[in-house]
Amino acid sequence: MLLVVFVILFWGIKRARWRHWFKNRKGFWLLFGLTAILPLLVFFASDFLVLFLPSDPGTKADAIVLLGRGAGGFYTDRADLAAKLWKAGRAPLVFASGIDDARSLLEQVEEKGIPKRALDGENCSLTTAENALFSAAILQAQGRQRILLVTDEPHMLRSMLVFRANGFTVIPRTTPLPSYLSFRDKTFLMFREYGGLIGYALQGLYFPQKSLTSSNLDVLELVQKAREYGKQRSLK
Repeated sequence: MLLVVFVILFWGIKRARWRHWFKNRKGFWLLFGLTAILPLLVFFASDFLVLFLPSDPGTKADAIVLLGRGAGGFYTDRADLAAKLWKAGRAPLVFASGIDDARSLLEQVEEKGIPKRALDGENCSLTTAENALFSAAILQAQGRQRILLVTDEPHMLRSMLVFRANGFTVIPRTTPLPSYLSFRDKTFLMFREYGGLIGYALQGLYFPQKSLTSSNLDVLELVQKAREYGKQRSLK
């Protein structure tokens, strides 16, 4: 919605026949009105993504999977929620995913009294699609398919769809965006998530991923190693 607003304004101002219109009283009030409702547009855009999420039925899962944003400010609420879910007996394992996130997330969860034996993760993934890919390689090798997925509200819909496509039964549990984020930061995240939703759809990443195909041999090798690691963990 924000993108449409900016495109319309840019289109109108760039064209000579509309430029004079933006200089008069009507144009001024239009610009004022659009600027005034931008916070509402961002607010409702975030709520719109959450509308598509199923509720938590309260049933047990095989693992609690934490996703990060590559920024420490997002970790606290996720670690708090993961520890709460684990202590409530919702799942026996807390699993963190992300090359720049897994270690820090697990450290914070452990600080909340969760034993190391109940912690695991992967530090190979660079994207949400790879979060799902590497998590599936490890967890499904252990027979873990029903997960409580933890990430922030704007990120959850895309995450849930791509994790489902990789064979998981997903129970979403969202965390709020950090309070320190500015309006600009939140707007950027919303643009990013809407763009991500469309981009993943165009790539067919929401359809069941029955076989792994990638032109990146390094990714293929890492996924195989992740599966072997998962099998070894299941034997312990």
